[in-house]
Amino acid sequence: MTSIGGAGTSGMVDWNLAVATATRLVRPGPEVSREEARDVVAELRRHARAAEEHVRGYTRMIPEGHTPEDTPVLVVDRTGWIKANVAGFRELLSPLLDKMKERRSTGPGGTVLNAVGGKVTGVELGMLLSFLASRILGQYETFAPATRELPAGTDGGGRLLLVAPNIVHVERELDADPHDFRLWVCLHEETHRTQFTGVPWLRDHLQGEIQSFLAATDVDPGTVVERLREAAQALAGGRPEGENGEPSPSLVELVQTPEQREILGRLTAVMSLLEGHADYVMDGVGPDVVPSVAEIREKFQQRRARGASRLDLALRKLLGLDAKLRQYRDGERFVRAVVDQVGMDGFNRVWTSPNTLPTKTEIARPADWVARVHRKADS
Repeated sequence: MTSIGGAGTSGMVDWNLAVATATRLVRPGPEVSREEARDVVAELRRHARAAEEHVRGYTRMIPEGHTPEDTPVLVVDRTGWIKANVAGFRELLSPLLDKMKERRSTGPGGTVLNAVGGKVTGVELGMLLSFLASRILGQYETFAPATRELPAGTDGGGRLLLVAPNIVHVERELDADPHDFRLWVCLHEETHRTQFTGVPWLRDHLQGEIQSFLAATDVDPGTVVERLREAAQALAGGRPEGENGEPSPSLVELVQTPEQREILGRLTAVMSLLEGHADYVMDGVGPDVVPSVAEIREKFQQRRARGASRLDLALRKLLGLDAKLRQYRDGERFVRAVVDQVGMDGFNRVWTSPNTLPTKTEIARPADWVARVHRKADS
């Protein structure tokens, strides 16, 4: 197995073990012939190219005559998604894990605890990734460093991942037209790619916010491991619940300071904007290029609303996935309200700088954002 970014067996998380565990436990994808698999991959690549043109024309985020950084489109299987995300997590979490490792090393038996803890946490992280790897349709991965297996843009930007087996699984589950559904998914994911390639400061801004959040963390290593263990136990049939029978807090709710709550509020607002914008664009472009878009949208919304088993709902809570669903809804309402009021070009002022991003309050009250950004700029 290829090592993830170097020596993957040291520190608080055994990253290579996380990949091996997730790869071993992830559910098999839908049954497809080799020829069908080749056709799916080829079609997703064609749709990704077509979606780029549709999204850029609709959003007008890329100025005419400007050529943004070209980032790769990778059609991957579930294992490919796992490897990409482990590499991204390792890059993002390394400052926090180094801090936790240093704290643990100063205690009695610290070296042994690091070695054992890294194995345990690697297995538990792998279990969580195996759960997620069968659910993600696509993702614009921004943080993993470029490698031969995971190429990136020339300036170290991200890459668009389309998870072929999951797309096939959902289109069959919804009984959707495969060609329409694949293009529909590509429209959403290409919007994320356009956001990051069209707004050069966005990636560094997000990374800076995340690193500030992690730098302010003052969490005992055992607490983090315990949260991972609760999620892993749920996969094994346990019940990740708190003292009152309620689901345990999500991993991101391990907020210890007012500073972190403030940063988390800003991150929530940005993610709501990005997800809602992608949904808005997908629905805006869809009727012109996806004949069955109305049927697909209705079925997909029903699927989102239904959720799944009690176990699945508990894991969604623990991992913060229920908050992600709210981000789609709240962000889409924000984008729609702003575009209705000031048009697409007026909305695009949101990408001017970090100062023009909406706050968490403004996501819920779009008129406040319009008043702050437009009236101030036009006065």
